[in-house]
Amino acid sequence: MKIKVSDVIAQYLKEAEIKTVFGIIGSANSHIFDSISKLGYTEIVCVHHEQSAIMSMGAYYRASGKLSAAIVTAGAGSSNAITGVLSNWADSIPGIIISGQEQLKFINNHENLRMYGIQGFNSSKMVSDITKYSVLVDNEHDIQNIIETAHFTTQNKRPGPVWIDIPFDIQSKQVQIGKWNLKSSITIDSADAIPIAINWDIDYIVNELKSSKRPLIWAGHGIRLSNMKSEFQNLIEKLKIPTILSWSGIDLLYDTHPYYFGRAGVNGMRYSNFIVQNCDLLLVIGTRLSLLQTGYDINQFAPNAKIIAIDNDPTELNKHSGKYNRKIEMDCKILIPDLTKKCQELQISDWLKYCTYVKSKYPLLEECHKDGGNNYLNSYHFIDKLFNYIDDDAIIVTDMGTGLLSGHYSARLKPNQLMFTSLGLGEMGYGLPGAIGASKAYNGRQIICLNCDGGMMMNLQELQTIIHHNLNIKIVVFNNDGYLMIKHTQNMLFKGHKTCVDKNTGISLPDYVNVGNSFGFKSYSLNNWNRFNDIICKWLNGNNPSLLEVYMDPNQEFVPKVKGVATENGTIIPAPLEEMSPLLPLEEIKHIMIAGISEHSKKIVR
Repeated sequence: MKIKVSDVIAQYLKEAEIKTVFGIIGSANSHIFDSISKLGYTEIVCVHHEQSAIMSMGAYYRASGKLSAAIVTAGAGSSNAITGVLSNWADSIPGIIISGQEQLKFINNHENLRMYGIQGFNSSKMVSDITKYSVLVDNEHDIQNIIETAHFTTQNKRPGPVWIDIPFDIQSKQVQIGKWNLKSSITIDSADAIPIAINWDIDYIVNELKSSKRPLIWAGHGIRLSNMKSEFQNLIEKLKIPTILSWSGIDLLYDTHPYYFGRAGVNGMRYSNFIVQNCDLLLVIGTRLSLLQTGYDINQFAPNAKIIAIDNDPTELNKHSGKYNRKIEMDCKILIPDLTKKCQELQISDWLKYCTYVKSKYPLLEECHKDGGNNYLNSYHFIDKLFNYIDDDAIIVTDMGTGLLSGHYSARLKPNQLMFTSLGLGEMGYGLPGAIGASKAYNGRQIICLNCDGGMMMNLQELQTIIHHNLNIKIVVFNNDGYLMIKHTQNMLFKGHKTCVDKNTGISLPDYVNVGNSFGFKSYSLNNWNRFNDIICKWLNGNNPSLLEVYMDPNQEFVPKVKGVATENGTIIPAPLEEMSPLLPLEEIKHIMIAGISEHSKKIVR
């Protein structure tokens, strides 16, 4: 029996067990929406901007590990989606984007023109650099093979989004389809994780771990993408090895896990940075060691350590190839079980004592995290306290700015809590669509969305999506009167001259309690600790959407942080990770740096 191409798409979603997709209807994708609706298996979550559809699609996967899709229309519907596609590409998030397109005759007749038909353009070509597979369906009989290819490609090896562009007239053509050949919609099968593990790579790691006196694991997003979280925890507990996490892998270990020692980096935890800089072996698993992880001078990163990097993307391994002692191209799905079988508990009691000592000596909240005056709350302190109140299985999604920096620093995650954001692209406006995707992945589970006043405006329209679906999303809006991170940039570069960062210099933002109320949120505000318990309990009460505006010092610093530092001759040099501002006395650095202090530390004016 022959069916419409659009019906093939609907049937694919059912066959792949894709129960939720995100999108906005238009003329050019109306057949697809109609077929999905009539089949009745897949819910279409209608958002109010196409970038939100793609971000929500990716967040659905981040939260659940299950594949989703986004349906957009031609013209601006497709171009609007590109920020979301790039976001998922940067963070290796799989997902299938299906776009409507002008009729095929216009594409063929107008291929040399700027626009096809009414509003068409070559969207599959435009996204080709930020997708793993992008294709225009110009023959209706290819549709099943194209979908199967896209389904496999988006999940295979290093995941990423794929894009299928389907002309309007092709969508209504009749085709014959056969039996579907689909891989799992959860993650790739073990047999597909390539290259195949080589025993001598595993043996090399085991031997290096045995001979090391101060080993450390830095674990990241690749472990989550391989669906190996629990297996990774088993490995850590068998080795009894200190472990730090990337921000993308923030929930791989819970806060009180005995071998968890924080999150290092430019905006990381001071004690974590000390541990990295003193280790003699660094095993990097599934994290790409971005600039914000290593600091601004790679030569000063982990200066006393052999570094073994494991990644399934050879281009990432080659990025710091001169710094790595061993590069191993391998999927975590192979590495972790094999390494667990061969390794033994490490005899590193002195190193564990040191790690525990620095963790206790340098708690998260420092003197610099005191509240500002004039009824302002410090965002680091607020988030630290907030984690005493949220659900044990809450999912925390952050936007950029304050939500990102304070959230990923102060979060104290429990075993069943999840936390994520967009880290590769770091686009303002991610918070709301990210929270929607997470909420749809786990209907009813509490979602905490950490926003700032600037980022909220980038996708403010999605407040209506939250209200429409009555999602259990609890929104925090940090009010810092504009773009706080850029204020600090202007302080550094332009001696404090401000442009377009607050209401006095060209950008103003609304009263979010009024905004929340107008959309139908239960909305509250907080600017001191006196009513904290009362307001937080009201805000978190129930399973309905609610919003809390938190007033913070509009000039609050994001510290501790690795910054450029002055030397005695007046030059500015990049600080090594152990030299976080506010700077510690040199004698204290000497005491903590058991592997020896760097030459840079000796030159810094304190």
